[in-house]
Amino acid sequence: MFKVIIGVVIASIVVIIVLTNIDAYNKNVVNGAVTTEVNEDNKINATITGEVARTGTYVLSKGTTLADLVSAANGLTTNADDRCFELDYQLENNMAFYIAPIYDNGNACAVTPIVKVNINTDDKATLMSINAIGDTVATKIIEYRLSSPFYRLEDIKNVSGIGNATFEKIKNYITIR
Repeated sequence: MFKVIIGVVIASIVVIIVLTNIDAYNKNVVNGAVTTEVNEDNKINATITGEVARTGTYVLSKGTTLADLVSAANGLTTNADDRCFELDYQLENNMAFYIAPIYDNGNACAVTPIVKVNINTDDKATLMSINAIGDTVATKIIEYRLSSPFYRLEDIKNVSGIGNATFEKIKNYITIR
């Protein structure tokens, strides 16, 4: 009887230790993505979502590029649209990158690429072909790019009138080259 009690106590301790470690790991997982954030002088945090193998926030050395972030995320999927990002883009702390798809993810049988608009070169009428972009916003996009080209999709949020909600609506329909 004494051996059974000692066995139960030991088993309970092991279960508590295992559950504690699982809980600590889960604090770094958000929506299935690994999140590790460190605040050191020579490190940066960068988040990547979309068409990568493992979305999440990654800790990288200062001076790294989007290519390094993509590598940390185990690479691009075959559905990643290379017209929507520049792998040599220099990362800064707390940047977020969305890698847009070529084909619509909502349609498993999609064989036609998503029709996209180049926010760096297309004219006002073409910009307005995107559902959430009207006359005023299209004009602001053109004015913005005259002084500063778009180097990443998220840069479009710097245009007055385009916030997070609009970006979420248009992110699959724009390119930077």
